[in-house]
Amino acid sequence: QVQLVESGGGLVQAGGSLRLSCAASGSIFNINVMRWFRQAPGKQRELVASITRGRTTNYADSVKGRFTISRDDAKKTGYLQMNGLKPEDTAVYYCAAQINLGDYWGQGTQVTVSS
Repeated sequence: QVQLVESGGGLVQAGGSLRLSCAASGSIFNINVMRWFRQAPGKQRELVASITRGRTTNYADSVKGRFTISRDDAKKTGYLQMNGLKPEDTAVYYCAAQINLGDYWGQGTQVTVSS
C-alpha cells in the first residue's frame, strides 16, 4: 500500500517562508513525476510545481522565483520550499506522485499566510 504524507504547513506572516515535505511509503520501486497542487476556498485545484526523475522542474507563473520544488529519492521524499509568501498563497497544498504504475495523492496540508 503506497501512501503520501505531507507535512510542514502552518500559519506564517506575509513575506515569510515554509518548507513542505511529501514522504512516500510502502512498496515503492519507482517514483516518476512529483507534483504539488493547491486549492484555495472556492477555487479549483491548481498545479503549483512539478519535478521529474531527471530533475526537470516546472512552476506556475504565480510562484516562479518564490517557490522551489526538489526531491530526495533516497528518502522517497519531495519538498516545496516557499519563500516570499503572500496572502494569496493561502490554500490546502497537496502532493501527488506517479509511483510504480499508479497515481497517488497525499491528504493535504494547510498553509495560511496572514497580511
